[in-house]
Amino acid sequence: MSKKATQMKTEIQEIPDAVERLLTQGGGAIVKAADAVRQSNPPYLLSVARGSSDHACTFLKYASELLLKRPMASVGPSVKSIYGVDLACDGALCISVSQSGQSPDIVRMTQALGASGAFTVAITNNPTSRLAGVARATLPIHAGPEQSVAATKTFVTSLVAGLWFLAELKQDADLIRAIRSLPTHLSAATKCDWSAAANAIDGRPLYTLGRGPSWAISNEAALKFKETCLIQAESYSSAEVMHGPVSIVEHGFPVIAFAAGDAAEDALSEVADALSEKGAHVFATTNRVSRAQTLPHIRTNHWLTDPIAAIVSFYGMVESVAHLRGIDPDAPRHLNKVTETI
Repeated sequence: MSKKATQMKTEIQEIPDAVERLLTQGGGAIVKAADAVRQSNPPYLLSVARGSSDHACTFLKYASELLLKRPMASVGPSVKSIYGVDLACDGALCISVSQSGQSPDIVRMTQALGASGAFTVAITNNPTSRLAGVARATLPIHAGPEQSVAATKTFVTSLVAGLWFLAELKQDADLIRAIRSLPTHLSAATKCDWSAAANAIDGRPLYTLGRGPSWAISNEAALKFKETCLIQAESYSSAEVMHGPVSIVEHGFPVIAFAAGDAAEDALSEVADALSEKGAHVFATTNRVSRAQTLPHIRTNHWLTDPIAAIVSFYGMVESVAHLRGIDPDAPRHLNKVTETI
């Protein structure tokens, strides 16, 4: 395949502008929803999502637990749509994330949780969707049209909208300032050169790693390898990979480790170096490794926004890997842009 501009690449380059648009146009809905939820003081949070949107919810789970000290759990949509069970969740905060807002199982679970007493919030790129119609509050992500099957700018704007919502809920001025400065950092992230990692990925299975909020980024990265490059990639917490999974690591085994400037950085760096010692070809978004190879990375004004910059740099790399493998990342086989699950 000759190198040409793909829709995926175009949309990756649009991410900084999409986040700027969210910051300009989305604040009213986010502040209003946060003010309403703060009054109810929910004891715990629930999330409803699938695919990349579920990875965004994993990121928000860590943000909720680290910022608000409130546990957050993912609810399986099939509990309602297939099994017909209504959960008892009076007083909970439910965050449902869907770029299209149309999948029947996400809609039905969100509606059921609202009927059971949860405060339901929809994060979506379609404020007129079915999901928005059943949620108590809707936070449009303002990503603009996304044509490539692989979600990129909708994933990032979902992260930013959800994190901004939690920051407003806590009234965390430092985090809100960091979120508002993201467009500049994300623009720099689109320019990070990860060609060394791209050239080391030869089609064999690989691992992606993270810890804490960065584990959500690792999950998203593994999915993107599968859907755009047809490479089997598995995501692990760096706390888990040295148990059973390390057994299949061999010379040249590719690993990409996502680190932020947070309390987990040293622990993840140690694991990255340990895997390097076992022969793996490890790349990491940290300068604290001694044997693994440091990837160019952007550190933002807050440790919770660092992972957002990391996934933007990764997206540029994985699009290149698809090209190197002769695959059109805009149209992965067997996939549609919107998957409506019952």
